[in-house]
Amino acid sequence: MMKQKMVRGLISLSVVGLALTGCGTAPAKDQGNTSGATTAPTAAATAASKGEPTTLVISTWGFSDDFFKKEVYAPFEKAHNAKIVLEIGNNAERLNKVKQGSSSVDLIYLSDYYAQQGIEAGLFDKIDRSRIPNLKDIYDLAKAPLGEDYGPAYTVGRLGIAYNPKATTKEIKSWSDLWSPELSKKLTLPNITSTTGPMVLDAASVVAGNTTFNEDQAFAKVKEVNKGVVKYYGQTSEFVNMFSQGEIAAGPIMEMYVKDLKAAVPETKFVSPQEGAYAVMNTVNVIKGSKNKQLAEDFINWHLSKEVQEKSAKAKVDSPVNTTLQLSPEEATGITYGADVVSKLRKLDMKFVNQNLKAWIARWNKEVTQ
Repeated sequence: MMKQKMVRGLISLSVVGLALTGCGTAPAKDQGNTSGATTAPTAAATAASKGEPTTLVISTWGFSDDFFKKEVYAPFEKAHNAKIVLEIGNNAERLNKVKQGSSSVDLIYLSDYYAQQGIEAGLFDKIDRSRIPNLKDIYDLAKAPLGEDYGPAYTVGRLGIAYNPKATTKEIKSWSDLWSPELSKKLTLPNITSTTGPMVLDAASVVAGNTTFNEDQAFAKVKEVNKGVVKYYGQTSEFVNMFSQGEIAAGPIMEMYVKDLKAAVPETKFVSPQEGAYAVMNTVNVIKGSKNKQLAEDFINWHLSKEVQEKSAKAKVDSPVNTTLQLSPEEATGITYGADVVSKLRKLDMKFVNQNLKAWIARWNKEVTQ
């Protein structure tokens, strides 16, 4: 029986109420600017303004494209005399391109699970944290989720449980409630190969009564609930479709997708289980060998600024990690927001996950979905 520490415990954080500096590395004081961000370009950007724009290639998912072009990319391009070029795709596709050397990317956005793979493959450059002053204003768990040498998380979401109270008599409050007879044949769980699969495996270990991850007991609990699972989903769209059509009544899902469930089933409830929801973080890193490392670090700093984080949050594009912005209850609906929420999140050790995932997948296929 393998027993390892999988969860680093509840995440502590510090909320720093300091003024935000914006996208420049050495911002000039501007008494007329009350937005918390400066538009003054760095010295490098000023020099570049005398010639052609510097091309910054960013690898990302491509969702909310119109928002990012208008609110994130365009202001940065103007301030830094830069031209942003995007390379679009899912985590695995984009990471593989970098591994194969068939990409000219400077900066890459990845979930923490895939970013850890990039670190282990030696793909990322060490960031200069002194060039990213906005780091001081973000949650502690987002500052260095995969180590001080690597990039921060620019957003943090949470994996909790969504359910339709009209489709089940069970009021869901904890992860253990997924094992209730009332949810049998009304339940979906993420497949082990999905981003949130290892989180549910860890939750199964918690339900079994463990404070540190116990693989054997986790698998035993999953096998126990297996007969009641309608389908192990690999993509969130599968969850949304099953939920909308009444094929399922409950299941673990990231909070950011609950709005899609409510569009089809208005009475949908989202629960942060009493044992703790799981932190789902997206990170940003500089690719090793980039000729535009400083410009890339300037962009990271810009994305962490109050200005960008607030606009992203209000547009329901990303949950913020910057602690200096203030959202109304309505603006905070549907996103992961606030020190009280973030402090209770559970965070997996992604290095441990990557070390064991192949074995877990093999065991899952043999014991659970055979």
